[in-house]
Amino acid sequence: MEIGEIVGTCGLRGEVKIVPWCDGFSVFSGLSRLFFDSDGNICKNIENSRQRKSMVVVKFFGVDSLESAKQMLKSVVYARRDDILVPDGRHFIQDLVGMRVYDVGDGAFYGRIVDVLQPGANDVYRIVDDQGVERLVPVIDDVVLRTDFERGSVYIRPLEGLFDA
Repeated sequence: MEIGEIVGTCGLRGEVKIVPWCDGFSVFSGLSRLFFDSDGNICKNIENSRQRKSMVVVKFFGVDSLESAKQMLKSVVYARRDDILVPDGRHFIQDLVGMRVYDVGDGAFYGRIVDVLQPGANDVYRIVDDQGVERLVPVIDDVVLRTDFERGSVYIRPLEGLFDA
């Protein structure tokens, strides 16, 4: 899965700056390798990594000069899903896409999650029903009450007026 892009170099010893496309440094800190193709055929092992402002600075084994680091600029980096440690209660956005959304009270079907937006304070589920009607559901404890990955279902209690036309 894509997790970032190399956007610059850092220093003269081959470190690169990566803009994370994920939860940031917490994902990178647990990785020992990154891939440079979506098939996982081109791999580089991580010597060390650290956070620097909103970026991740990575030093790869065998990349020991500024010139070597420059060759990786604009590369998208990938990680194997199994390599990423996911804390309890957290999950990948791609695991939510396609899940069915139901009312926790009466079991009414509201639609399927088609995207998860991340505008700021909390995530927002973008759901679409069978008629193509789109609704936005804030991912807050008062609304999203249960997520059942085994059944592919999310149970919500909509805020008053949330689904009014």
